Amino acid sequence: MTKKRASKAQSQELSIGLVRLHVLHHAAEEPIFGLGIMRELGRHGYRLGPGTMYPLLHSMERRGWLKSRDELVDGHTRKVYVATRAGRNLLVEARRQVRELFEEMCDGQ
Repeated sequence: MTKKRASKAQSQELSIGLVRLHVLHHAAEEPIFGLGIMRELGRHGYRLGPGTMYPLLHSMERRGWLKSRDELVDGHTRKVYVATRAGRNLLVEARRQVRELFEEMCDGQ
């Protein structure tokens, strides 16, 4: 693996936790769906394809953070996700931790 590739992989590994928090944040506000959340994350500089996004949503559902349901949209079935109570509780704690980390990292700058 080249140095550039290793660096990109490390960056992606660090970012995936932030992506999960972002997904959970939006799913706590309103129902989300794969393509819609991929577009939202893209507005923030994250470039995730379906091969990353859908397994991530499924894993968050398996962990009990999201719950899905099928919704009919323009004659097509769309899987939408909402945050569960466990996901909302996790989000509250994650916000506290992120705030604490942000303040520590940015203190005095």
